[in-house]
Amino acid sequence: TGWLGWTEGSRVLATPLAVVCGLTYNFLPFMILPLYTSLERIDGRLHEAAGDLYARPLTTFRRVTFPLSLPGVVSGTLLTFIPASGDYVNAELLGSADTKMIGSVIQSQFLRVLDYPIAAALSFILMAVVLAMVTFYIRRAGTEELL
Repeated sequence: TGWLGWTEGSRVLATPLAVVCGLTYNFLPFMILPLYTSLERIDGRLHEAAGDLYARPLTTFRRVTFPLSLPGVVSGTLLTFIPASGDYVNAELLGSADTKMIGSVIQSQFLRVLDYPIAAALSFILMAVVLAMVTFYIRRAGTEELL
């Protein structure tokens, strides 16, 4: 067995795991950078005050850190979700023919099948669903200033 515990003949390419690893590798910076910026702006004295009031670290995170970093979480999630929802390159290169993502289905309808009305309808449906989810997410998270 190898250093990951895989046997010599095991394959990672052309599996859903490979697609998930590729998506994570591509879009992780879009989540980390807004989150880091949001966490960096939090005043350290708030954590000291929570510690002075005998708050445990989990309570400090839940009541101080997370609410103050929520705009970074929301913007990072949106910056990650929007391009990942239409990504087809990872599914094409890392997945198999059985790996279906909406972006690869749209690309296949446009370029291989040449069924432009179906491809346009799928693109519009994807855009409408993403817009509805983004609007719901922003309003639910209470960060309307992002609109």
